[in-house]
Amino acid sequence: MATTPGTEPQTSPENQTEQAREREDVFNLFRTWGHLQATLDPLGQFLPPEPFPIAPPEGEATAEARSFYCGTIAAEFMHIGNMERRQWLQAQMEQTYTPKNQAHILTQLIHAELFEQVIQSRYLGTKRFSLEGLTVLIPFLDSIFETSASLGVESAVFAMSHRGRLNVMTNTVGRSASEVFAKFEDVDPRSVLGGGDVKYHVGATGTYTSPEGKTINLHLASNPSHLEAVDPVALGRTRAKQMRLDIYGADNSFGKEKVLPMIIHGDAAFAGQGIFAELLVLAALPGYEVGGTIHVIVNNLLGFTALPEESNASRYASDLAKRLPIPIFHVNAEDPDAVVRVAAIAAEYRHKFHSDIVIDLVGYRRHGHSEVDDPTVTQPRRYAIIKDHPVLYNLYAKQIGVDPSAEVAEVQQHFLEDQKVASHADHKPRLASKPAYWDPYHGGDFEPEYEVSTGLPADRIAELVRLSTQSPEGFHIHPKVKKLFEQRLEMGAGKRPFDYGMAELVAYASLLLTGFPVRLSGQDSQRGTFNQRHAVMVDIETEQRYIPLAHMSADQSRFEVYNSMLSEAAVLGYEYGYSRDYPEALVLWEAQFGDFANGAQIIIDQFISAGEAKWGLLSGLVMLLPHGYEGQGPEHSSARLERFLQLAAHDNIQICQPSTAAQYFHLLRRQVMRLWRKPLVVFTPKSMLRHPDASSTLADFAAPRYLEVLPDNAVSGPRRLLLCSGKIGHNLRVEREKRKDMSVGIIFIEQLYPFPEAEIQAAIDQHPSAQEIVWVQEEPANMGAHTYIMPLLKRLTGDRALTSVKRSASASPATGSAKAHELEEKTLIDLAFGTTTR
Repeated sequence: MATTPGTEPQTSPENQTEQAREREDVFNLFRTWGHLQATLDPLGQFLPPEPFPIAPPEGEATAEARSFYCGTIAAEFMHIGNMERRQWLQAQMEQTYTPKNQAHILTQLIHAELFEQVIQSRYLGTKRFSLEGLTVLIPFLDSIFETSASLGVESAVFAMSHRGRLNVMTNTVGRSASEVFAKFEDVDPRSVLGGGDVKYHVGATGTYTSPEGKTINLHLASNPSHLEAVDPVALGRTRAKQMRLDIYGADNSFGKEKVLPMIIHGDAAFAGQGIFAELLVLAALPGYEVGGTIHVIVNNLLGFTALPEESNASRYASDLAKRLPIPIFHVNAEDPDAVVRVAAIAAEYRHKFHSDIVIDLVGYRRHGHSEVDDPTVTQPRRYAIIKDHPVLYNLYAKQIGVDPSAEVAEVQQHFLEDQKVASHADHKPRLASKPAYWDPYHGGDFEPEYEVSTGLPADRIAELVRLSTQSPEGFHIHPKVKKLFEQRLEMGAGKRPFDYGMAELVAYASLLLTGFPVRLSGQDSQRGTFNQRHAVMVDIETEQRYIPLAHMSADQSRFEVYNSMLSEAAVLGYEYGYSRDYPEALVLWEAQFGDFANGAQIIIDQFISAGEAKWGLLSGLVMLLPHGYEGQGPEHSSARLERFLQLAAHDNIQICQPSTAAQYFHLLRRQVMRLWRKPLVVFTPKSMLRHPDASSTLADFAAPRYLEVLPDNAVSGPRRLLLCSGKIGHNLRVEREKRKDMSVGIIFIEQLYPFPEAEIQAAIDQHPSAQEIVWVQEEPANMGAHTYIMPLLKRLTGDRALTSVKRSASASPATGSAKAHELEEKTLIDLAFGTTTR
């Protein structure tokens, strides 16, 4: 029946409400499960559509929701508990998107593709880890930086693995293609572009300029083959750059708005490298947060030669990230408009919510894992498809109705000319730029002029003790801690000797009041594993915390001390990164027990010990590793001294074992006061923390500097000299006193590397009567300093007999039996004082 216009039946409010509810239910279904039916793999081989747990009803709402959530963008965000964030993401997804800057996107795709093609044609069969199949990364990064620049970002630190690195260096960071090509030519072996490493590991710096003229300083971090190891380094560097801005908002946001961190992952490594799982949690904790990181997976759906089901235990490589309430976007890499859209959403989300976000760019890999591999051996079907698959810029040009041939010819000619420049023997790539705050500092070999005086007079030490033990009025201190602080005040008054804990805090206080920031991080570092530090007071009634070293003076430098998560690799990498962008700060990482550092061995091997040799990158990071044999078992005895000595060459690191509290004080001050920036590995004590023989007087703090060797001035005309390092030396002194045997001299070697040859020679020559020189160590023969030091001592001892005392070689560092330990220790000491050595 016809109706008169204006008199159509009206839907009742109850029906309107019901329709809205039904529509919302449908949309929630697609918000939750729509990603399962998105089209993600450009080649259509992997990630096939999966049915929803609940079939959606037919109707307009389903069609509309499907258009938003089942296209080339798949969004996972319904696991986020925060409603505001979910609603913001819904609003971004549920709107009609009009593509922008398509000509610019096409230009970037052409540059990205032709860069790779020129290398392929000119350097056939050379490894480069091509970006082909995922060249959309270049416009993606451009969109990230354009959006971020508009939101106030001034600096970006980003890390990535090998694939596409050279492309990003050229087409995003702005290094000239000729510099990259020069590494393929290898015309200048002294070139700093790569230095001591391969070209696809090195970092780069440059500047991004947005269409509006806003700039972002870009830093692509250097990275070894241990792919995800760079992740915490990049975030540590980000945190340092943010803190340098010295901006503190009401929410303690400091420089979060100004410095953007981003990590570009491979799909197999994202799922498989445990250090990233640690970092996801670490980066959200106080003391380590950076205001959110943009994580990008360059997903070619292959891990070396492994299929997705061999690398991932679930549908997506990104599923690891669902352990946290952060959004995950999957995007088909052959829809550049969708990719650029998601990049802008990611930058805005990070800015608005200071949260991580993950973008999974799903594409393919045109060549093998490297260009020397033949991928048809392991994935013949996929590579049969790839062989005839058009390059992305051609697909995109056709989509937007543009003939790219003229632009392609122009860009190709540009890269070919750069390649000719690079092939000239006189071509010298430019030096990598470094921040101005590194200008005062030196690397390379140690020079005597770098030495500084670290001593302080007694009255200054007393004042520092007072400042580092004070608490607010009405603060309820634990009785044991109160008693300890009273004892520390007696130390400052000269009535009691200093232990290591107080010497350390006084060193920090002295630095903070003279302009050097201090950052200490580790497992239980606020109190100290051995109840020795107490850098943070806890009110026993309110559990309010107070840090005396942070409240000494209005104009002091910043003091930070954090109890880290129970992780070594991610936390040590983070602190190394922090030290890279805060060279004037004393940055320390402390292991709960020294041997726990083996959980971070990749960071030690690839960054701390080798960063300068490989990439010319300096660091003053300090590693505090408790060490000492006390019958506490393998992991609670040895900090694996031998491993660090094996890594030592060309003055790359410092390896020290201070034997007294004052020596520790001087060592910490020396590390930051000298302009020579090298990592410092300190073998800190456990029982020695309160050992009377290791304590120091006020006068010891006035000594000019850290002594790398402590000669024995207490004996005259000894028959034998015992050379040692650390706790065993104090045990030998106690035994000598007990035996009243002053025919044995005891020399402490406080710095094992760089080897203090002249000082050791002088300490030995001080006692010409001693015809026996004995190296004594607690560790087994195949551990500790034995293998390293014996050839060096042989050179110094001349005609004198040189022998050693040590535990027998062992597969395990130490016994877990207190009685067995005691027996072994007694045997070591008897052999050291006897006439027979082994």
